[in-house]
Amino acid sequence: MLSSVFIDKRRKSTIAYFNDRSRPERRFDPINEKIRYPEVLVIGPNGESLGRMSSQEANKVAASYDLDLFCVAPNANPPVCKILNYGKYRYEQQKQSRISKKNQHIVETKQVQLHVNIGQHDLETKARHAKGFLEDGNKVQVCVVLKGREMAHKEIGEELMKRFCDLLVDVSNTEKAPYWEGKWYDCILAPKAKKQ
Repeated sequence: MLSSVFIDKRRKSTIAYFNDRSRPERRFDPINEKIRYPEVLVIGPNGESLGRMSSQEANKVAASYDLDLFCVAPNANPPVCKILNYGKYRYEQQKQSRISKKNQHIVETKQVQLHVNIGQHDLETKARHAKGFLEDGNKVQVCVVLKGREMAHKEIGEELMKRFCDLLVDVSNTEKAPYWEGKWYDCILAPKAKKQ
């Protein structure tokens, strides 16, 4: 989809800029008559080598099988082409990419905020939530927030962070040790590796 057009008056030409997200990625695989090499190495539909020949001859051989000629290694010397059903090949490639996308897990960093006046039950509830995040494979950023005159007693925040991390010691490793950043006392916990 055309997102904007600019006219460059000095060159008297129109430059069109496209929004890359609006169009699906197009693949331009070299197949059939688009393969123009003086000599190619041809692999048959059953995986057997048919030898070296010109790309026109290879297209005729592929047509005799009622299949497509697909260049699998254009940078080889000579380029390697295979006779196959290109539609079926593309379908299998897309199916593989969908399966690999489905199986991948993107690690997120979840945040849990604590205050120095938090009660024991609330602390355990927040630890239970953090344990759930860790079991899902996400990282947890624990933040102890100090306000106003509480900054004069930083040791209370450090002790609270230690208590919280002790509640999660069985499911987490400390990825980044606790550190002060202004009024925030932060720590990053990562899930423990699961035993096979």
